[in-house]
Amino acid sequence: MNFNGWPVGLQFAVLLTASNVFMTFAWYGHLKNLADKPWYVAAMLSWSIALFEYLLQVPANRIGYAGGISLAQLKIVQEVITLAVFVPFSMLFMKQPFRTDFIWAGLCMVGAVYFIFRT
Repeated sequence: MNFNGWPVGLQFAVLLTASNVFMTFAWYGHLKNLADKPWYVAAMLSWSIALFEYLLQVPANRIGYAGGISLAQLKIVQEVITLAVFVPFSMLFMKQPFRTDFIWAGLCMVGAVYFIFRT
């Protein structure tokens, strides 16, 4: 991907969002599709998916950090993106019901973003 001209925050967010999609499938996708397989089969498949996650996550964090996003800010943004990816994954792919706890968790994340980015 060529991100020349994109703001650092957008480059970081796009790469990290894509990374989190791979991460979520690596961590939880096997629970649906490989439940009847030995754990080591699921682990090997998860590790292969996680490779793509790392190929996006490492440059995302390097771009963000070099662009002035602090380590703590990197982490909080990653957690917000993780929740934003996990909720649709759990509902659409894993067929889990929507819970109002998702909203409360999201509001807590908004607070975390506020506190970590305030100056």
